[in-house]
This record gives sequence, structure tokens and C-alpha cells, in this order.
Amino acid sequence: MGKESQVFYAGETSHCMKDQILSLLEELDEEMRRRGYVPDTSFVLHELEEKEKERQLLWHSERLAVAYGLLKSVPGTTIRVVKNLRICGDCHTVMKFISSVVEREIVIRDVNRF
Repeated sequence: MGKESQVFYAGETSHCMKDQILSLLEELDEEMRRRGYVPDTSFVLHELEEKEKERQLLWHSERLAVAYGLLKSVPGTTIRVVKNLRICGDCHTVMKFISSVVEREIVIRDVNRF
């Protein structure tokens, strides 16, 4: 990937690699749950059933970006993501789990954390 830059939006379905990205996120979700991850759906502010809230969390832009980075980068390299909004608490937890699962450093920078 080098200095390649991509832009992701929450709920994005138009990316050319969306199927691979979603597949990887679902695989990671299964492994994270085996390791004790429980989605914190309090960060989904819509009135939805619990399963749909969990699905909404899966489509957060930083998760899409990290999955893309994992798919496109050389194993062992650091994944770096810059957000223009604050990362939600659930995504913060997920990034720690993903980092552990894939044994890679993941750096997320948002408007409050540099």
C-alpha cells in the first residue's frame, strides 16, 4: 500500500472490494467473539433490534478501512487510519481485538487523539 490513500464512509456499499472487506470483517468478528468480545450497541443511536445494531457497528468506517488495509498490505506492516470524527468506544475495543487476532499494530488517529 505504501502511501496509498483510500476514503471510507460508514455503511459504504460502493467500494470495489466490499465483498472481500465484509467477509474479512465477519471472520474477524467470529474470532473476536471466541476471544470474549461483546459488541457495545449503546453506540448505535437508532431504534433497532439488537442484532441489527450489531450489524450497524460492523459497517463503521474505521472497521472498513482496517479490513481494507489488512487485505492490501504486506503481513507485519502497521495499519494506519485517520478519521475526521471521534472513534466510538466499541470500535476502540474492536481495534484492540483485531490487532491481537492478526498480530499487527493498528494506529487510529481521530480528531481528539493524535
